[in-house]
Amino acid sequence: MKLTSVKPDRPVLVFLSLMVVSLAALLLLPPIAQDQGYHRFADERTLLGVPNFWNVVSNLPFIAVGAVGLRQFYRHPATFMLFLGVFLTGFGSSYYHWDPNDSALFWDRLPMTLSFAAILALIIKERMSARAGTILLWPALATGLFSLLLWRWTDDLRLYFWAQFFPGLAVLSLFLLYPAKYTGTRYWIVAVALYTLAKMFEFTDAAIYSAGNLLSGHTLKHFAAAAACLAILRYFQVRRPIAVNAKETATGPIRSFSTAPRP
Repeated sequence: MKLTSVKPDRPVLVFLSLMVVSLAALLLLPPIAQDQGYHRFADERTLLGVPNFWNVVSNLPFIAVGAVGLRQFYRHPATFMLFLGVFLTGFGSSYYHWDPNDSALFWDRLPMTLSFAAILALIIKERMSARAGTILLWPALATGLFSLLLWRWTDDLRLYFWAQFFPGLAVLSLFLLYPAKYTGTRYWIVAVALYTLAKMFEFTDAAIYSAGNLLSGHTLKHFAAAAACLAILRYFQVRRPIAVNAKETATGPIRSFSTAPRP
């Protein structure tokens, strides 16, 4: 099915159905408690008086990327929240890795949920509906916050995992169902690839560290995830609007796309 043949209401129904089904699926899962072994990382070296040195300082790129994004896009609420989340992740993750425990992990995860929610709202705004994306931003942020509070109250991570992974699933669906309104989609592809690499580093933390005792997989995860954030920053810096012209033919409207100058 061609993108241009998709009826305007069908992608909306697909998106809403995906949301409802994924939320309902949470009820079929048993509660997911926080594994206390998660707080043990392969590289626990103390350098310059900083415990878990490399897992702490490897968060500095988040602060740098977030600061640039905040400075450039502070007038746009969803983009501001995206880079605010990136900026605060640098501090929250550093705080957590200084002394890993459940209480500190809350402040590591909170900024990330802000960024995930903002990305979902931004993609809906750019691909589906500007009004829907604007409205969805605040409920999405509230859901992310509530998912973390629910974890702290009940030690159940199900809703948090949904708040983290559903935006990625939804964004993929929106990319398939809607044509781009801006150039630079390749930066999103790069960001997804780098984030996938970051998750692979996370799951191979000890194996990577044991290969030479230089850097651990978790430290490399931070660098790869920050690089993904940098790719998203570059998208917003270089994107151009794509003008859409409808040409009436005997068989109906045909859309042609051309790159419009940057406003």
